[in-house]
Amino acid sequence: MDSVLLSRMLFGTSMAFHIIFATLGVGVTLMIFFAEILHWIKKDRDYGVMAKRWTKGFAILLGVAIPSGTIVGVMLSLLWPGFMEIVGKVIAVPFQIEIFAFFLEAVFMSIYVYAADRLSNVMRIVSVAFVAFGASSSAFLINIAHSWMNTPRGFDVVDGAITDIDPWAAVLNPSMAVTSKHVLATAYMTGAFVLVSIAAFRLLRKTSSGQERAYHKKGLMLALVIALLASLYTATNGHSTAGMLHEEMPLKLAAAEGLFETQANAPLAIMGIPDVEAEAVVGGIEIPGMLSWLATGSSDGVVQGLNDFPQDEWPPLFVHTLFNLMVGIGFSLIGIAVLALGWAIVFRRRNLPTWLLVVLVTTGPLSMLGIEFGWIFSCVGRQPWTIYGFQLTSSAATNSGNVGILFFLFISLYIMLLVMTGLVLRYYFARNPVYKDLQAPQGEAF
Repeated sequence: MDSVLLSRMLFGTSMAFHIIFATLGVGVTLMIFFAEILHWIKKDRDYGVMAKRWTKGFAILLGVAIPSGTIVGVMLSLLWPGFMEIVGKVIAVPFQIEIFAFFLEAVFMSIYVYAADRLSNVMRIVSVAFVAFGASSSAFLINIAHSWMNTPRGFDVVDGAITDIDPWAAVLNPSMAVTSKHVLATAYMTGAFVLVSIAAFRLLRKTSSGQERAYHKKGLMLALVIALLASLYTATNGHSTAGMLHEEMPLKLAAAEGLFETQANAPLAIMGIPDVEAEAVVGGIEIPGMLSWLATGSSDGVVQGLNDFPQDEWPPLFVHTLFNLMVGIGFSLIGIAVLALGWAIVFRRRNLPTWLLVVLVTTGPLSMLGIEFGWIFSCVGRQPWTIYGFQLTSSAATNSGNVGILFFLFISLYIMLLVMTGLVLRYYFARNPVYKDLQAPQGEAF
């Protein structure tokens, strides 16, 4: 394999690993914030216990998120020197500010955990609010750099030299707002659905006491409400994303939908496989005019097709499958959340049936898969460009050897860390079951 492909494989694997912990770091902190608010408003100790236990889990995940994020940062410099040369000149601002966002998160996390039993309810809420704000801000700032790679602004290239640099034009690039809202909403959704999975799994265990089951039901309902709201917002954000792609990256939109010919009343292709020879999506279901409506706001709108662009600039057409999997998972999660909440509202005094709890257990893994598919789609859909329209991936990558050895070493490291993280989480919560926290003296918070 050439060094460019190996660099993409190594960096992509590193990002896929880190995104698990980064996403949960954003989503779970928001859930802790809501648990603290409900604890204060309802004076229900169960919500205080939720905040405590979710914080312990988050702290363990943070112990992996920090070093994995550091690895990704180092790999940017080692694997993509050509890219980092431009980044350092044009889009360094978000990376610089992100340091302060992480500092804010770390400081208030320490205050929240180690001084919790000496803080009033209001100050506990303020502390965890800053933790959640710092985590969300970090994700927002890093996403600015990613959005800039898709819609670069704030510089010109003259005879190979970077000129007319405007850092704030780079920050405020055309895709910044819509992609940042999408990234944050999906992180909140995923964090909530992971907690839904955990609560549903615990409720499936018939040995739990009545007090524990009541606790898990409250956690399940809280997480389901937040998950549904975030999922609905993510779905509505899709219209804005389609419009942005239509204006700024029409080739990526055409590849995502397998649209070969430029046309009005363009159909939305669901599933199927794009066939280059047939110039159509084979085996898919087409909804006439829907793609035009999503992209332009009118079913009569004209959407550019793949044939308008040189074929050597087409991204791999499997991005159509990635896009459909991402969207399909998103709508499935909305349906599951609506079903579970509807059942709980209609049958107030009944427990959720076993089959529904089993379905709810799958929502956490499904939402994480949706995150992974979405990030792969976003990055692969930009190929062959690292900076869209300005720098080819082949020009950004390192020419040094031994990347293949590093790839296998880091794959082994990530597998080991995943296993160890799972074992640590299981060991900690097995040694500290929920009934101990529920029966602990009222003043013990952490």
